[in-house]
Amino acid sequence: MATYSTDYLKLLLAAVERFEEVFGRWMETQEESDHLQSRGLYPTVWTKDGHAQAVVRRLELDVAEAAGAAARAVAVTGASMHVAGIGVVDPIENWSLMSAPKALFTPQEVRATAARVRGRLSMMIRETEEEAESATPGFAPSELHEVIWTAAAAHWTTHQYRVAVREASEALTVHWKERLSRNDATDTSFWQQTLSGGDPEPGKPKLAWPGPAEDQTAKSMRGGLAPLAGALNNLATGLNLTVRNVATHTRDELTEQEGMERLAAYSYFARLLDQCEVRRAEESEGT
Repeated sequence: MATYSTDYLKLLLAAVERFEEVFGRWMETQEESDHLQSRGLYPTVWTKDGHAQAVVRRLELDVAEAAGAAARAVAVTGASMHVAGIGVVDPIENWSLMSAPKALFTPQEVRATAARVRGRLSMMIRETEEEAESATPGFAPSELHEVIWTAAAAHWTTHQYRVAVREASEALTVHWKERLSRNDATDTSFWQQTLSGGDPEPGKPKLAWPGPAEDQTAKSMRGGLAPLAGALNNLATGLNLTVRNVATHTRDELTEQEGMERLAAYSYFARLLDQCEVRRAEESEGT
């Protein structure tokens, strides 16, 4: 069964309740029969004596309008009726056939169908509300770091997950090479030099976690900034070896889940780099 929103199901439920209301008013003007009494040859409803035809016709138009809206609920809930020799029929949509010779169904069958639809809708509404309450938040690739998603998007949307990961990993390196004017280094050497400890050399700026080297607050690490600088270096090397190189030098496709995990790792790395200071040899503090 297709999935429908809670609001849509509630609209259908209201339409069915409206149909039951106007159908009931119209039935007050009708004599009611069943298949046994009509012997299968006659209508199962006809207008009672003493009721003005103009009033009856107006009520019939109200029922027709309400049935048009409620009939959609029958399709959604699968509550149609099977009539021998005819097939599957929606009693709500075809309520007016009760007034024709050889009526296909009776007023009670129309009421029963409406009640069945109402019950199924109520259960579907309850289920969708419970699903909404327990649903795990979705993962949106478009919310990844801008550099990562911009490079990956075109390939991701065509389900080329390995290529998306490869392009994202290379884009991050290109992004920082251009920012630091380091197109003179290979990718691996660039990250090793840029994230290594020590002072920057002329033409070889470094990325460093901001703050004094002796800082041991919870915002950095208990051992000060030196271990964190090493951790960034190791993270770059690890991602290069386990993600970028594999995505570049193999043709094994990734699943969507595998691709998301790898892009998320690079997105987190990219955000860490954004927090770093650029330190250059010709100035004491970076920009």
